[in-house]
Amino acid sequence: MTMRNTTVMNRRTLLRTGAAGMTLLMSNAAAGRLAAQEASGRVVIGFSQEPTVMHPHMPHIEVDEGIHFNLFDPLFIVDTDGNFQPSLAREVPTVENGGISEDGLNWRVKLRDDVTWHDGEPFTAEDVKFTIELNQNPDFNAMRRNGHELVRNIRVVNDHELTWEMAEPFAPYPAILSWTFIVPAHVLAGAEDPNQTDFRNKPIGTGPFSFGERVAGNYILLNANQDYFGEGPHLEQAIFRYIPDMTVLYTQFRTGDIDVIGLQGIQPDRYEQAQQIPEREIVIAPSSAVESITFNMGKPQFQDPEVRRALSLALDRETIVEALYYGIPEQTESFLPRESYYYNEKLPSAAFDPEKAAQVLDEAGWLPGADGVREKDGVRLAFKNSTTAGNNVREQAQQLIQQTYAAIGVEMEISNLPPAVMWGEYWMMSQFDSVMVGITFTTGPDPDVSNYLHSSSIPAQGGAGQNTWQYKNERVDELLEKGGRMFVPKKRKEVYDEIQRLVHEDMPFLPMFQYANLRGHKTGLEGFDPNVNVRIETWNLNEWRWA
Repeated sequence: MTMRNTTVMNRRTLLRTGAAGMTLLMSNAAAGRLAAQEASGRVVIGFSQEPTVMHPHMPHIEVDEGIHFNLFDPLFIVDTDGNFQPSLAREVPTVENGGISEDGLNWRVKLRDDVTWHDGEPFTAEDVKFTIELNQNPDFNAMRRNGHELVRNIRVVNDHELTWEMAEPFAPYPAILSWTFIVPAHVLAGAEDPNQTDFRNKPIGTGPFSFGERVAGNYILLNANQDYFGEGPHLEQAIFRYIPDMTVLYTQFRTGDIDVIGLQGIQPDRYEQAQQIPEREIVIAPSSAVESITFNMGKPQFQDPEVRRALSLALDRETIVEALYYGIPEQTESFLPRESYYYNEKLPSAAFDPEKAAQVLDEAGWLPGADGVREKDGVRLAFKNSTTAGNNVREQAQQLIQQTYAAIGVEMEISNLPPAVMWGEYWMMSQFDSVMVGITFTTGPDPDVSNYLHSSSIPAQGGAGQNTWQYKNERVDELLEKGGRMFVPKKRKEVYDEIQRLVHEDMPFLPMFQYANLRGHKTGLEGFDPNVNVRIETWNLNEWRWA
């Protein structure tokens, strides 16, 4: 098939990309691998953040999942309608088909028998058992243990069937399994230290693409898996290019150097212009991600709830949304998306009232010092705010917030970092003061947010999860545990309404808006289908093809 829409590495492209282009050519030649007969062409995807964590169960952020979804498979996936669909499992276990007992305590999972790993070894039930047990291993730096820690007595019935018991009913577990990518026992089981393996740099999966190479700071190359059990892949190669500067990312989309503009996409101020680019399709992709200012509750300046209340009153959300994001996203008060059945519509709207903010600080004893910055008990109300360097719109928002905070005697220093640094230990191990960040709190369509809000999920305190703001509320912990044991949506919603109310009062982070992501691709690319239930747009790359 003639590919007029694919990126061709001709002499002009090579001269423009320099050494990076030469490396890419050499890697393509070195791959020496024909894709499946129906696969044709390649797609070049631009991300503003760099995927760096190839192991899907080690701490990572959204952009890494752009790779995980294509190298690995879960037992089942969540489609765009929020329904579970079989992947490595032959069917999604339910009470109706006998896969889950009526009390939710006994599971039986039947697996496909036609799946092989990228190295040719057969996929078996031992791999599923190993993956769950790896996430239970206290010596492993797991992304999350929530849900997995309840699994008991895993028994391999045969190569394509296994059973286990749950210590207690846990409604979110199907959603968690839909994001639990299965990893190979035959590769990882013998590791002396599960955190230090070659797998981190040379991952082996069952997914539609196999790992080609990574050039740090530049790109990741994936090759079509000829033996993939599912649909596709329809492309010979997928190239994920790291372009941290949002202006350069947009320019390369406009000029055709990249075929797809993904995370973090098109900036809102370029939306109308982007719609005029010939042979480009612009998509407003629904997202569950919520943009917020988040505080490190381990820092002394944020431990007073009145400080967090004042900072909320001095946060001009409306101007940020309307002036900087052109009204495309919608303001929100919650960490749950508005599309969720469990969204609490009764949360009070945040007010912008700098005078009230100053009054709150005065009454709480935070008084201006000699330099005008408020202080109390030897603690200055001064902190850094960080986000990804090169994100111009976020930087403008930071500057606006910096000004309004300065007006009430709060010093906010803007301290942005490259993505690999920003979202590494600085974020995961709570080394920051405050952060401007967009987060998808939910796991698929399930409302459980224990991974972000339970006190046992604080990585900096030895927990497994993403409670990087170090938030602790015993009542929230109790409600999260209660909600996880409930299966009736109406009753469950009462619990999550209360969780949202308590978190709204505690303010470990200040929600600003729910994202509506602007994405784009060249005309002729089929299969691009944004999914609000996952965190990355390349979740179904196996279905993409050039018309």
